Amino acid sequence: MRKLLAAFLIAGTAVAGPAIAADLAPYYPPVIDIPEYPDVDHGVSGGLYLRGSVAGGLWWARDAECVCGVVSIDRHGYGYSVGGGIGYDSGHGIRADVTLDYLSYTGLRGTNGDTANLRSGLALANLYYDFNFSEGGYGAGGLGGYVGAGIGGTYNYSEVLTGGTVWSSGNSIEAAAAVMAGVSYDFGSYVADVGYRGIYMSKVMNPGPAPIYTINDNFIHEVRTTLRYRF
Repeated sequence: MRKLLAAFLIAGTAVAGPAIAADLAPYYPPVIDIPEYPDVDHGVSGGLYLRGSVAGGLWWARDAECVCGVVSIDRHGYGYSVGGGIGYDSGHGIRADVTLDYLSYTGLRGTNGDTANLRSGLALANLYYDFNFSEGGYGAGGLGGYVGAGIGGTYNYSEVLTGGTVWSSGNSIEAAAAVMAGVSYDFGSYVADVGYRGIYMSKVMNPGPAPIYTINDNFIHEVRTTLRYRF
């Protein structure tokens, strides 16, 4: 009888044991694959951009030469410029573009009372270095600054007035150079900036017919706003 009872106990343990062990085992939830996201790139690897600018400024010159002799300048002229261009932004501070501007300045006056007006087409090749003042990289947004320089040429139409009447006028092609500096804000695809541009032309002249005049060492100082759009 005891042997029979022992056999039943052994058989019951063999059947129920695995079920009890399964109930006591810890539960592990199924593994869920977590998608991998690429690292955020806060920079711009480089690309083309379009730009447009508008400016207001002052025109100054050292003196003017004409048939009447050398005339000193005693009052600056004033005016504006508008322009556009295309360029390449490296995304690492170096930037270059070519620009074409229309300039209109009036009211430059000599000590003899004559005044001069100037309208020019200005073409420049420019190189800049951008400073990033924000924590993100270029294209991540934030405040920045820039310095730059350009070289090129102008096609000028200038005229001199005496007593409000045009006394002499003419066209000339001259070399030109520029320096730029300013602050910018990077919105990612768009960059807006406000800055200074200084333009230098050694001469603005009427080569003929007579009377011939030459305005020497011309400086145009501009405050300019620009909007750039990255492709």
